[in-house]
Amino acid sequence: MSSTAYTRPSKPPGPAGERRPPRLAKELGRIEPKKLGIGLVAGCCLALLTYISFARLFAIYSPVFESTSLVMKNSAPPAPTLPDAVLTQHESKAEDEKDLGEEETDRKVPSFAEATEVEEKETVTKTSGSETEPTITCDENGVDEGFPYARPSVCALAGDIRVSPKEKAMFFVNPSGAGPFDAAGEKKIRPYARKDTFLLPGVVEVTIKSVSSPAVAPVCTRTHNVPAVVFSIAGYTDNFFHDNTDVLIPLFLTTAHFAGEVQFLITNFKPWWVHKFTPLLKKLSNYEVINFDKDDEVHCFRRGHLGLYRDRDLIISPHPTRNPRNYSMVDYNRFLRRAFGLPRDSPAVLGEVTGAKPKMLMIERKGTRKLLNLRDVAALCEELGFAVTVAEAGADVRGFGEMVNAADVLLAVHGAGLTNQIFLPTGAVLVQIVPWGKMDWMATNFYGQPARDMRLRYVEYYVSEEETTLKDKYPRDHYVFKNPMAIHAQGWPALAEIVMKQDVMVNLTRFKPSLLKVLDELQD
Repeated sequence: MSSTAYTRPSKPPGPAGERRPPRLAKELGRIEPKKLGIGLVAGCCLALLTYISFARLFAIYSPVFESTSLVMKNSAPPAPTLPDAVLTQHESKAEDEKDLGEEETDRKVPSFAEATEVEEKETVTKTSGSETEPTITCDENGVDEGFPYARPSVCALAGDIRVSPKEKAMFFVNPSGAGPFDAAGEKKIRPYARKDTFLLPGVVEVTIKSVSSPAVAPVCTRTHNVPAVVFSIAGYTDNFFHDNTDVLIPLFLTTAHFAGEVQFLITNFKPWWVHKFTPLLKKLSNYEVINFDKDDEVHCFRRGHLGLYRDRDLIISPHPTRNPRNYSMVDYNRFLRRAFGLPRDSPAVLGEVTGAKPKMLMIERKGTRKLLNLRDVAALCEELGFAVTVAEAGADVRGFGEMVNAADVLLAVHGAGLTNQIFLPTGAVLVQIVPWGKMDWMATNFYGQPARDMRLRYVEYYVSEEETTLKDKYPRDHYVFKNPMAIHAQGWPALAEIVMKQDVMVNLTRFKPSLLKVLDELQD
C-alpha cells in the first residue's frame, strides 16, 4: 500500500470557487491560545540552548575566537577619562595624521602614527596610577663598534620622583636603596646627548638622589600626571646639524611614543633656541616647557627620564633599549613635515607633467667650503633641464624647510647645510660635493647613509686636486695631497684648519655625469 503522507487531493471538496482554509491555520485554530503561547516560549528556549551549545563548541576550536579570548583576558584595564582639553588635542593630532596620510613602509613594524596611538593609551594608564613600584634603569652602553663618538648615560625612573631645579636634583623615593648610585646614594648626569669631553663641562649637571622615604624628600609644590624628561640644549646647538643630532632627533627618539603627554624640563635654557624650534617641541609635548635654570618649584612625577637616547648622527637604527619601538629616520621626516605643515611627501617624476622641470635647490655657503663657480654650475643644471633656485639656509627653519620640501633635488658642498635633507620629500635626490682630503668616512656617515635611511636617492661627487683651493696653499708633494690620512691622524684641529677651510671649483665637464645620474634617478 502506497503512502499518502505527501499526496494532495486533485480538487478541494466543496462548491466550485470556494477556497479551503490552509491546513496549518486550521490546525492552529484548534489549539487554545494559552497552550499556544506556552509552546512558542518552549520552542524559543530550545532553539536558544541549541545555538549556545554550537557557539561554545565553535569558540573552543576556532583560532579566531581563541585569540580574541586571549586578548580580552590579557588586555589592560580601560584608561581613565581624559580632560576635555587633552581629548581635543588628541583629536586634532588624529585629524592632522588623517589629512597628511601615512606613507607605506617595508618594515614589519607599526607606523609612527600607529605606534604613537598604542603608546599613548599605555602612557595614560601607567601615569594615572597613584602607586608605582620604584625602579631606575640607566643606559650606560655608550659606544657601538664603528661609531667613535661615545653616548652619554640616560636614566629612566618610575615611582615617587621629585624634581627640584633650584637644587639641580631629582629626588627618588627608593626605600631599598638599590640602583646605580654611589656611596652617597647619588647618580650625576650631564643630560646633553653628545658625550664630548670638550663641551660637557658647560652642561648643567643634574643629580639623582636616592632617598629612603617621602619624609626626607622636598615637599611637592606642583604635581604632574605625565612623565618628565630633563635634557640640555647646551653644546653645539645653533648649528643646524647639531640641533638635530644632539637634541631634536634624540628628543623624538625618547618621547615620540608619549603622543604629547610628557613634560619637558630644559637645562642651559636658551629662549631663542626654544622659540626657533617651538613647532617641534609643541608637536612632542602638549605642555609649556619648564626653564630648569630658573624654576623654584618642586615638581612631582610618577615617571621620568634624565637625559636623551641618541643613535648616530642623522641615523636612527633599531636597538633594544635606545629604540625598542623601531622608529626610523623616515618616521622623523614625517614628524617634521607634520610639525611644520610641509605638504610634499614625494618628488615630481619626470614625464608625469609635460614640460615640467625637476626643481633643484642649491645651497650657497658664505663661509668656508664655498662653491666658487656656483653660478656656472647653476647654468649647467638649467641647461640640462633643471629649474634651479639658489639660497642660503638662514634662521627661519620653517621658511627654508618649505623651500627644501618644494625641491626634487638638493645640492650642496659638504657641511651643515646638507642637514636640510630632512625636509626633502621621500624619494627626492641629495647631491653632496665632497671636498679634498679623504672625506669618505665623514661624507658617508654624516650625510650619505642618512640620506639612504631617509629613502632619498643619493649622488656624491669627490673633487680632485685641481678643484680645491688647497693647491694654492700647499705644494703637490705635501702630505695634504700625497697622504691626506695624515691630516686625520692629527685629530679634529688639523681637519678643521686644513680640510674644512678649503673652497672648491668643480670642473663642469667632470661634474656633468653626476647631474645626468640625478636625472636618471628621477625617472623612476
